[in-house]
Amino acid sequence: MTVILLRHGRSTSNTAGTLAGRSAGVDLDDKGRAQAQALPERIGSLPLRAIIRSPLLRCENTVQPLATAVGLQPVVEERLSEVDYGAWTGRKLGDLASEPLWQVVQQQPSAAVFPDGEGLADVQARAVAAVREHDRRLAEEHGGDALWVACTHGDVIKAVLADALGTHLDSFQRIVADPASMSVIRYTAVRPFVLHVNHTGAPLTAALLAKPAKTTDSGGEKDGGEHGAVPSGDAVVGGSTD
Repeated sequence: MTVILLRHGRSTSNTAGTLAGRSAGVDLDDKGRAQAQALPERIGSLPLRAIIRSPLLRCENTVQPLATAVGLQPVVEERLSEVDYGAWTGRKLGDLASEPLWQVVQQQPSAAVFPDGEGLADVQARAVAAVREHDRRLAEEHGGDALWVACTHGDVIKAVLADALGTHLDSFQRIVADPASMSVIRYTAVRPFVLHVNHTGAPLTAALLAKPAKTTDSGGEKDGGEHGAVPSGDAVVGGSTD
């Protein structure tokens, strides 16, 4: 199975420089709405089997044009919700940078637990479990080559990508997930293969219309697809005002 990890479009909190977290009513701004409207063209003819989304409004409104275009009803998955930033929720990023915890988030995120909120290690555990469970379920229902979308948040996407890349959570600040970007993971019986990271162009067809990568007996990739590069962009809490 192959999952497209879609970050919601640009939100009013992104442009305000605040940490939205799970605040109610945070919606897309004008650019974010335009990004949502462009999704059907960016997905193109790719045969989607499901759209799973975070319960938050900005994700709901990001996937709605795509869901309408492909005739799918989005499924809400609580485990794909934004990080519970606790007492940090709604605060300006510029102010948070002076907090002692800020450097922990930047340098050792696996140890970061937000005051009255959750830890980033817990976020990774719940998000990875959700993605893998939906992936297995959809594989059983539609076959192993099926493609689906998970619409969620920057920090969540970066945590799932770190797991797929086999890297420690403490390195996930090196991964970028801009608003409306798509990152693609193909899960196989051998290991996950990361096909794209932070894809913001159109259309998203490279490595997805081809058959899944073959592997050698030793587990090495034999017929791989294209792999997206990681440009500079937002960083978890240090720039991802999700």
